[in-house]
Amino acid sequence: MNKILIIIQREFFTRVKKKTFIVLTVAVPILFAAFYAFLMWMMLSKDTETRKIAVINESSIEAPVKSTDYTKYNYIENADFETEKNNLVKNGYYAVLYVPKDIMNKKEAELFSDKQVPMDLKGFVKDQISSKIERIKRDLVLSEVGIPDLEKRLAETKTRIHLKTLKLDENSGEAKESSSEILSIIGIAGGFVIYFFILMYCTQVMRGVIEEKSNRIVEVIVSSVKPFQLMMGKIIGIALVGLVQFLIWIILILGIVFAAQLFFMPDIDVETLRQGANLGQLAVTSNVDIEQLKIVSNIAKTLDPAFLSNYLLAFIFYFIGGYLLYAALFAAIGAAVDNETETQQFMTPLAIVLVIALYMGFGVMRNPESDMAFWASIIPFTSPIVMLVRIPFGVPTIELISSMGILIGSFVGLTWLSGKIYRIGILMYGKKVTYKELWKWIRYKH
Repeated sequence: MNKILIIIQREFFTRVKKKTFIVLTVAVPILFAAFYAFLMWMMLSKDTETRKIAVINESSIEAPVKSTDYTKYNYIENADFETEKNNLVKNGYYAVLYVPKDIMNKKEAELFSDKQVPMDLKGFVKDQISSKIERIKRDLVLSEVGIPDLEKRLAETKTRIHLKTLKLDENSGEAKESSSEILSIIGIAGGFVIYFFILMYCTQVMRGVIEEKSNRIVEVIVSSVKPFQLMMGKIIGIALVGLVQFLIWIILILGIVFAAQLFFMPDIDVETLRQGANLGQLAVTSNVDIEQLKIVSNIAKTLDPAFLSNYLLAFIFYFIGGYLLYAALFAAIGAAVDNETETQQFMTPLAIVLVIALYMGFGVMRNPESDMAFWASIIPFTSPIVMLVRIPFGVPTIELISSMGILIGSFVGLTWLSGKIYRIGILMYGKKVTYKELWKWIRYKH
């Protein structure tokens, strides 16, 4: 056991002292903070007027395009389109919109600018003019039919509702408001992070084994420790590196989120948002749009501390379990080959399984109660990713325990099999290994 601890210590400190580890550990929270600050700015900031567009309207349509918060449409009477185009920059306009007299029949307008007009602006103008023409034609048809107030009566039939989702809390028995969209994002994000961590750190295990083997360092090491001890020390050491990095990220990200919250919403109490009471008054006092405040309130209600803590514990378990499962296989692959180019035939099936698990996560996000969701969260090769997608939607305790137990048992069994491959392959050079050869090594009795 002391020898395994020494190997763990060597693997851990060798990697945490590298510049890449330090840079990545600091860079990820900063990038997350920038993304979070951008989202908060998008949700809570008010739009400002940034564009002015001149409109030359020769048609019979009254005000075919309406101004928005950030685009102002100035209607110019008795103006010439060619003249306005030439004086575009001089007059300080972003673009000139020309609506011809025969727009109803020609069905074509022109939007001129000295810049490439963005897709959203083009779509907005087109939809506005089209809807006006459609309304005029519809009014003509309705007048011919002769049914009074038909347009108004039809408009009254249009109904928009707000569907509020509630989830029964198993502990308190109370129904709490939650957001399916936010939970879906949390679930698939957790699954993607697991996919990324497993692939990144398991590849480090494999490369470390190949490097020691190719440099013949392993011959010196195995003279002092058993091959199985070397494999376990390397796997656990790199796992600790990943776990420490992840915990640092969590601490830094939570600190950055808290600081951003104070900066963007200094007068808003999170508990008030979570309760969702008096949002109208809060919007006035904090000078924030009520609709935007409702979105933030919905996020605060969904991501309560109890949910976040439980999800974090599940993430750590499946991160460690999934990593140990795949790391044992990657270590065996590293021991079986002489260089990294020979690893593709063995790595490809494992990478495909991880990609399939990630795609299953998207399917589970749409239907978390399906048979596919159940089996994919039980099978150990896919459960670390799929179960993290299911957990936000609620997983029966027996299924969660079964998934965890099978993952632990599979890790133990695969570690034993990988140890047999590792024991023989770590000292074998110059021979291209096949699946048939690996099967012989597994059956070989030491």
